[in-house]
Amino acid sequence: MPDDFTLTLPDEAATLALGAKLAQVLVPGLNIYLHGDLGAGKTTLVRGVLHALGHTGRVKSPTYTLVEPYVVSTLNLYHFDLYRFIDPEEWDAAGFRDYFNPESLCLVEWPEKAQSLLPAPDIDIHLHAEGQGRRVLITANTDSGNQCIATLNTVS
Repeated sequence: MPDDFTLTLPDEAATLALGAKLAQVLVPGLNIYLHGDLGAGKTTLVRGVLHALGHTGRVKSPTYTLVEPYVVSTLNLYHFDLYRFIDPEEWDAAGFRDYFNPESLCLVEWPEKAQSLLPAPDIDIHLHAEGQGRRVLITANTDSGNQCIATLNTVS
């Protein structure tokens, strides 16, 4: 049975803070899928994660390149944005399948665009605009995801 919880994030700063909190519990091998409409805060959440892990550069959604690799802290982190993904052959040709391994952490925006090609997520994060803020539902789907969320609930 998956564990999950819901949060209300009143503004962008709260979304960045959730990303920073999430960064404290991430471990290699996790696949985290980010769901939500355009402008829901998916990339903002990733930016919060990356900055908390020590990345000092700009974080943008890799809409045209499909993936942006980062080496931060002790993680090989891959930020996917599959919004413009249309060709399954491109997946294998680019070697994207190899990024999903026990040594890497993959954060995937728009996973439904490549659903049949992706491994099952450890954690699903659904972001929905709600007034000026966001409602976030985080669901763990695996033992690793459950452990991550249990630890997340203890981080201040």
